[in-house]
Amino acid sequence: MESFGKRLEAATGCLLGTAVGDALGLPCEGLSRRRQLRMFPAIDRYHLVFGKGMCSDDTDHACMVAQAVVASGGNPRRFASSLAWRLRFWLLGLPAGVGWATLRSILKLWLFFPPQFSGVRSAGNGPAMRTALLGICFAHDDAALIQHVAAATGLTHRDPKAESGALAVALAARSSMRGESTDDYLAHLRRFLAPLGEAGRELMSLAERAGASAARGEPTTAFADSFGCTRAVSGYMYHSVPAVLHAWFSFPRDLPRALQAAIRCGGDTDTIAAITGAIVGARVGKSGIPDAWLANLWDWPRGVRWMELVAERAVEASSQQRGASTLYLPPWSLFLRNLGFLVIVLAHGFRRLAPPY
Repeated sequence: MESFGKRLEAATGCLLGTAVGDALGLPCEGLSRRRQLRMFPAIDRYHLVFGKGMCSDDTDHACMVAQAVVASGGNPRRFASSLAWRLRFWLLGLPAGVGWATLRSILKLWLFFPPQFSGVRSAGNGPAMRTALLGICFAHDDAALIQHVAAATGLTHRDPKAESGALAVALAARSSMRGESTDDYLAHLRRFLAPLGEAGRELMSLAERAGASAARGEPTTAFADSFGCTRAVSGYMYHSVPAVLHAWFSFPRDLPRALQAAIRCGGDTDTIAAITGAIVGARVGKSGIPDAWLANLWDWPRGVRWMELVAERAVEASSQQRGASTLYLPPWSLFLRNLGFLVIVLAHGFRRLAPPY
């Protein structure tokens, strides 16, 4: 079993890696590979607003999962209830980006559907962006890990592919923290996916192909080509997660190169980069993230220090199996932040109407 210090370092790197990946990938979201390369020849700094980076729903969801772990202390039912309420109030803050499946599920939660019935039939990548931290908090307990991933997924997505992808990400973060090889990870993944039937077998095949491709030194874009994502990687779970795994397999200890590999695939770049950042961040910790990226991360009312604190409380709560008080964020501050973020995103969208094409 990993020491508290090791899990704390991994959890901190996981949340901060999510945030910097999200912020780096956000300006490129929705762009084809060709247009992205013309607009952003270098992916070594933030491009959203005057060299500053802001985070989208990917980081929001990862932080909500961390808060729910703190509140529930390892109890899956309490975790699901806590995360459900956080999702409800998150929607009231008018976030700029909400997936269609997530929106429908949260509306069902507001209509008082219980968490186990709020999810909709969707294989989008939403659950994968929030489960990496669970692989670290419950690294010592396979049953608790599976239960928490299932709860985090089922709140919004009921398709077995969604749970398979979310579980693959949580296990990747755990293996990354432990410094395990690609073969070790694939062996764990095979065991965990076996009960999920055809959906599990399909993802297992894609993960094995990603491992083989990375071992041959092929770029992540070439691997994405092999399963039909020649212009961009979509938000479909079985497009996003294989691309993420390939980027991680290729650069398990190099966060900047892993994120560049993920972002250059095009398409849903903020989510793909956020998940990649979470997994690689679990290995390299805060010290493996460029100082400039952390210094220029502009995500009030959350920030680097806030994420460090919530990561620490999540690891403590899951270790002690006792719930604790969560970090307070004034609802009005999130609402104001989201309004400002929406204006910036719209301005960035209008910028795309101009060359280079």
